[in-house]
Amino acid sequence: MKTLLRIIISIMVFLLYPYLVYRGVQEGVVWFAPAAIASVYFYQAVNARNRKIRIQKLAIVLMLFVGAIYFQDTVAKLVPIIIQLSLMLFFGKTLLPNKGPSLVERFASLEFPVMPPVLMRYCRHLTVMWTGFFAFNVLACLYLALFAPVQWWAIYTGVLIFVLTALIMIAEYIWRFFMFRRIDLPAAQIPGIKETVKMMFINGRKIWLDIQAS
Repeated sequence: MKTLLRIIISIMVFLLYPYLVYRGVQEGVVWFAPAAIASVYFYQAVNARNRKIRIQKLAIVLMLFVGAIYFQDTVAKLVPIIIQLSLMLFFGKTLLPNKGPSLVERFASLEFPVMPPVLMRYCRHLTVMWTGFFAFNVLACLYLALFAPVQWWAIYTGVLIFVLTALIMIAEYIWRFFMFRRIDLPAAQIPGIKETVKMMFINGRKIWLDIQAS
């Protein structure tokens, strides 16, 4: 129960982060947002079992705390870039030689223990697509952080990113339905969005830690 509560609190902090930065800029307390995120990363670093992961998270904590003191506005806007860059590397790492299978295939294998080659290729293509999407977000967030008003940055990082993510997931599910039918996979075996999200929620942390440690 405590673990679930910590996860929920962490997710809420990250989801509300763009709004916190926006309000912080308006009220002159922008340092609060990166300090709050740094606290989350520090807790994760303390509880990390892998030394490499612990060092990475502590480096982020140091950067955020220093930035909260000396470069408040700029560093506060860089947090979404760190998140999108982490996701890009998380997906992209599994595309490298000797680092497979691809991330999407790792999740799909939980629903398809025996996976046909055509489905393996499809999973790899999906992993490439998500890697590209997160790379685009890194560039978009960086541009908005450096050159756009804070409200534009907040709208993109706090709203549009999630809208685009949802649209891609819906479009992929529609395409998945027709693609799976072409390989003679019964409709009853095609996982729905609800089942996919549930499976990702249950197994996501384990897969995330396995890839980070690899």
